[in-house]
Amino acid sequence: MKTIFQFLLIFALVFNSMLLHSQTNCKVLKPEISVTYEGKCKNGLAHGKGIATGTDRYEGQFIKGKPHGSGKYTWANGNTYNGEWTNGERNGIGIYSMKVNGIDSVQDGLWQNDVYIGPKPKSPYVSYKSGVDRYTFQKNNTAKNRVLIDFTQNGIRNRGITNLLMSTSSGSETKVGESIGYDFITFPVTIKVRYTSPNKLQTILYVVEFEFEIYEPGDWKLKLEN
Repeated sequence: MKTIFQFLLIFALVFNSMLLHSQTNCKVLKPEISVTYEGKCKNGLAHGKGIATGTDRYEGQFIKGKPHGSGKYTWANGNTYNGEWTNGERNGIGIYSMKVNGIDSVQDGLWQNDVYIGPKPKSPYVSYKSGVDRYTFQKNNTAKNRVLIDFTQNGIRNRGITNLLMSTSSGSETKVGESIGYDFITFPVTIKVRYTSPNKLQTILYVVEFEFEIYEPGDWKLKLEN
C-alpha cells in the first residue's frame, strides 16, 4: 500500500511539474497580459479558453496567442471591456466601462479595429403581419444595400402566389433567381408586401400581408412562410 501511495505521489508531482512547464511555455502575444497564463494551449500559444495577466488582465477565448472570440479585459486603471475580440483587438459587439473625470461612463455597441463606431443597430422590426406562419431575416456578408424576399410554403417555393403588390421607401426593384426585392436601398427602409396565396391544403385562397423596417445597412434576405 505504501509503495502504491509513493508512486501516486511521485506521479502527481511529475504531472504538476509538466503542467506548470507547459503553462510557462504557453505564450500570450499581447504584451500587456503576457506575464502569466492559465488555460488551453496549442503549438506553444494560448488557444481556447484561458486567463492571462500582466499589467492588465483578460479572461476569455484565445486563438494563436491573442484574445479572439468573447472575453473580458480589465485595464490597470480599472476600465473594462466585455465583448467580442478579433486578433487581439475589440471587434464586434461589446461594452466598455470607464471613468471620465471621475464619472462612470459606458460605450455599448459596435467596435472595429479597437475603435468604438457607434451603438448596435436595431434588429429588423415587423410592424404588421397577417397570414404569415413564420419569417426569418438574414444578413449576408456583401457590400450591397438591398433586400431580397423568398416566398415559401411547406418548406418549398410558393408558386401559387397571385396579385403580388410590393412597395418600399427607397431602392429599385430587382430579382435574383426567384428572389425579388429592392437594390440600392437607403437605410432605414420600410417595405410592404401583399399577395394572395392558397393555404397549405390548397383548398382556399387568402390574403397575406407583411410590413417591416430594417435599420442596419447591408445585404438582407427575408424568408416568408405561409
